[in-house]
Parts: sequence; C-alpha cells; structure tokens
Amino acid sequence: MGQMRGVLCGYYGMGNGGDEALLASLLQMLPECVTPVVLSGNPKQTRDRYQVEVCPRKSLRVLPLLRRSDLLIWGGGSLVQDATSALNPLYYTGLMGLAQGFGLQTIAWAQGIGPLNRSLTKWVARRAFSGCQAVSVRDRASAFQLQEWNVPALLAPDPVWALESLPVKGLWDLPAPRVAVTLRSHPKLTPQRLETLTRAVITVQKATGALILLLPFQPSQDLEIARFLHDRLAGNSQILSLTDPRQLKGVFQGVEMAIGMRLHSLIMAAAEGCRCFALSYDPKIDRLREELEMPGWKMDDIPEDANEIARVWLEQYANGSPLRRDRIASLVDRALMHRELLREALRSLRG
Repeated sequence: MGQMRGVLCGYYGMGNGGDEALLASLLQMLPECVTPVVLSGNPKQTRDRYQVEVCPRKSLRVLPLLRRSDLLIWGGGSLVQDATSALNPLYYTGLMGLAQGFGLQTIAWAQGIGPLNRSLTKWVARRAFSGCQAVSVRDRASAFQLQEWNVPALLAPDPVWALESLPVKGLWDLPAPRVAVTLRSHPKLTPQRLETLTRAVITVQKATGALILLLPFQPSQDLEIARFLHDRLAGNSQILSLTDPRQLKGVFQGVEMAIGMRLHSLIMAAAEGCRCFALSYDPKIDRLREELEMPGWKMDDIPEDANEIARVWLEQYANGSPLRRDRIASLVDRALMHRELLREALRSLRG
C-alpha cells in the first residue's frame, strides 16, 4: 500500500485553542505516508492555517469522503464524554462506527474518556473503542476505563506537551513581568466568584507590577470575561487573541506565572517552564494537578475572600517553582509515544 488517505476527526475548527493545539500536534506527528483530510467546523480557516484538505464536519460529504479513504483517526481530547452534551459522544462514536462499517482502519488517538453518566453513551463508546486497530489515551482514568472494557491502550501524556512553540510578535516589547490569566465561561464561575477573582487579580497586579495577559482560548466563551477583567485592570492588562495554537503555547515563554481554568493553558504554561495555578472545573484538570503536584483549587473550594486568594497567588508568584527541565523533557519524550503509536499502527496496516 502506498500513500494513505486519512480522515482526522475531532473538535476542530470550533474556535477552541486546546482542540486546535491537539490538531496541530496530530499533524506534527502524522507519518508522511498519510494524506490528511480534516473534518472542521471552519473549513476555510483550517485549510488556510494548516495547508490541508478539509471537509465540513457535519456535511453529507463526510459519507463519500469516508468511502474514498483508508483510515480514520479520532483526534485527541475529551470527545467521548456526556457531561456537557449527550449528542457529541453519539456524533463521534457514530462516525467511528460508520468508518468501521465501511472497512476503514480506525485509530483513537490521545483520548480523554469521560465522564460517562448514561448507559447508552457507555455502550456506544465501548463498542467504538473495541473496533479500533490502535488506541492511545492521555490520563490514567481513561486507561482504567479501557482496561475494564478489555481494550488495549497506550497511556502517554497529552500530545500538546510536544507541540512546537512559535514566538509571538511584539510580546517582548510588552512590559515585564507578565502574568497570564485564562478564565472561561462555566456555571461554577458565577458572577460573584468572577468578581472575587477579579479583585484578587487586581491585588496581585498592584503588588507585583506585572502586566496581566488575558488569553481567551475560546473567544466565544472566554472573550467577554477577558474584556471584563481588562476594563477593571485600568490599563495594566492586555488581551491577546491568538488563533495559532503554536503561538498560544509560545506566549508562555514570556510569562512568570499562569492562572488558568483551561486544561491546555496549564499544559502549555507548564511545558514552557512557567509557574502555574489551576482553577479546576473538570476532572481532567484535577488529574493534571495530581500528576504534576500543581497548586490550585476546585471551583467550589475557591475562598470567598479576595485577599486570601491574592495571598496564595502571591506566594506562588514569589516562591513557587516551575517544573524542572528534566521533568519537562521527560513529559515531552513520553508525549511523543502518541507519534510512535501512529507509526507502529500504520506500519502494520501497510504490511
């Protein structure tokens, strides 16, 4: 078998910087023998950014595309979970089932499985994963779930650890030091809690003289909050709306500390040697915190006193330690195991 046509499926082209980082990582790791076709919510943007063939993710054109292809790669992230929607996991597992029914080779790559609260989504997820030629996951809980289903899987860190970083033009011209803040819309980020966090950020800014960089990873959910903080910080902040995930990662090279709700903001910051503080709304962030011994709070545990929040953040700013370089290098090396899984799977498929 010569060149293979591979359909890449994930939450791509939907304006989420974390999922775009997973796509960029997958394209970076994809063997040259695969010609990728990306299912995207914004085909033009995806085509222009990555110079790849694209197809609208929910178009009827997906069916003939699958029939003309050799391979489907279920790209990384929390695609199979029903905490936010029961429809999304049915879409992804349904697509996987179609591909397997058409005789395509299928790979589930860098998955984060769950939460799965409904019996139907558990059943279709187990069926879809069981039909894959190769599976990799990014956390132990997902690996345990697959073990219960008797599905062999590779466990390796999130591939974004190994994503290439790109410099951000003009970043080093901004005042230093810099603290990055990435908040997102979520029911647990109530108006009262946002107000308290905002007062704490203002206190940290005044105490350190830092420029607050506000990074909306998904503008549809994050930009309004970033603007709220920007207005309250009286000229001591800047909103950076970066669309290239490699630049989103690169921006943390110029940051002293990151305060983040977004999983991939914390991974990117830690990978670039930045101090981190996590605000967790999801088990995937709890798992990252546990693995890296990263300071932070679950959203329900955030103190009600803004001064107490600021005190803890200032302690982390002054005395906290970033990950050691050897630890980062180890995580990057292990994240590249997702690349090796692709190579091994395709080598066996090609005979």
